[in-house]
Amino acid sequence: MQTEYLKTLVVLGQVGSFSKAATDLSITQSAVSQRIKYLEEHYGCQLVDRSGKLLLLTEAGTLVVQRAGQILLLEAQLANDLKHRGEKSRLSICCTPTFGVGFLPHVLEKFMARKADNVDLRFMFHSLDRAVKALQENEFDLAVIEHCEAMDVPGFEIVELPGDQLIFVSAPSLGLPSGVVDLERLFQYCLIARKPDCTSRRLLNMNLSRYDRGIDDFKAVVVVDDLRLALETVHSGGGIAFVSRSIAARELESGELLQHVVAGFEHSRRRSVVVKSERRHDPAVVEFLGCIDAGFPLRDSC
Repeated sequence: MQTEYLKTLVVLGQVGSFSKAATDLSITQSAVSQRIKYLEEHYGCQLVDRSGKLLLLTEAGTLVVQRAGQILLLEAQLANDLKHRGEKSRLSICCTPTFGVGFLPHVLEKFMARKADNVDLRFMFHSLDRAVKALQENEFDLAVIEHCEAMDVPGFEIVELPGDQLIFVSAPSLGLPSGVVDLERLFQYCLIARKPDCTSRRLLNMNLSRYDRGIDDFKAVVVVDDLRLALETVHSGGGIAFVSRSIAARELESGELLQHVVAGFEHSRRRSVVVKSERRHDPAVVEFLGCIDAGFPLRDSC
């Protein structure tokens, strides 16, 4: 049986008229009638009640239409699979600069080694707010973000990663002692700061407000959008910065930079993957999450 016959019954059940069904299907009214007659003979029962002014499906007709919907959906999926067989899947990713600088190169290296031949990959750096907005506008399939508050993005799943630790860093030439330092001591230096929409800046502002202080209490404030440039400025003795420890791990280990924490400060923020619910089990997405997992174990979805 051709599935066009089942589609004809579905449309007829929706419009209730042979002539309207013929118009919607771009065939003659006689063709509609013949297809319905064939179906009734094939199944051995009446599918359409023709006794009233408006054609109605019989109980048997309703059952056939329900099953026909499933058959037509499978046929459409099959046609789509055949059309796109051999094509590369696409994966669009955005992440915050901290993850991008600290982890993305290693994640991409692993991912491309496994999926380079069958995945077209696109990624961008965005701040938290822009990343979430871009996800909601279907610009990306998933995002890796740092955030201070719990996330709830309708239509997306949240996969939590281990949290991110933020610290103050300085060059040894500034003479700040490593470890716990007094906030007033930090105010004596220039702050190399991120833009206001960055969560590191938000967390710093939140911490300062607990002491009734603000970012303007530092000797000077220089806003640098590039994380590496910010570290280079700190490294040269140009000031201090409040950054993710992961960004400065190499310099801290070598002693080129020193880390500092302030008693009473919140030095951690959350890190999560936000992924479209319908793509959560897509092979490319699963593979990408697995590459992140190689860096640190994933926790359960919220």
